Amino acid sequence: MDFLVYLIIGCEIGFWVLLAAGLCTRYLLHRKRLGLALLAGVPLLDAVLLAAAGADLARGGSAGSVHGLAAFYLGFSVAFGHTLIRWADVRFAHRFAGGPAPVKAVKGTPPYRRGLWIEYGRVLIAMGIAVSVLLAMIVFLAAPGETDELWAWVKRAGLVAGIWLVAGPVYGMFEQPAPERPAGNTPEPTRR
Repeated sequence: MDFLVYLIIGCEIGFWVLLAAGLCTRYLLHRKRLGLALLAGVPLLDAVLLAAAGADLARGGSAGSVHGLAAFYLGFSVAFGHTLIRWADVRFAHRFAGGPAPVKAVKGTPPYRRGLWIEYGRVLIAMGIAVSVLLAMIVFLAAPGETDELWAWVKRAGLVAGIWLVAGPVYGMFEQPAPERPAGNTPEPTRR
């Protein structure tokens, strides 16, 4: 297995370790600055991955699927990383620090649909980053004649964006909110 695969796995594990360490330090140890510093270390993992993928190609490595995967990982990490950290922070603060309960938009409502479009915007950012990295690899780093796999990943970015559009915001436009039950008309539990 290519070392970049191990590095991608290591970056994913590192993301969750830094996230957990940052939240535990922030809320359980009450060291907010240290917790913030640990959470700020997450983007460094992306920089390490980008540098390693570029160095591999610059050293003459064959451009392959693992380089495309690294570009996609980088794109999604940058586009969704902050949102995921904020999502975990709200839940951790609620569970361990008496913070407010997380609010979830009700399916089929305008706030829910708006959230789907915002999420899709992040997908477009992720794909834009991934394609930019792939094109930079093709133009500056990959050996001539070894770019077919990287071009295939560029096409996959369009496919991912298209599928996400249909499965997310477009499907969400047709979802209807669940009917509300009148207060006091909750069904009694069945006893046997």
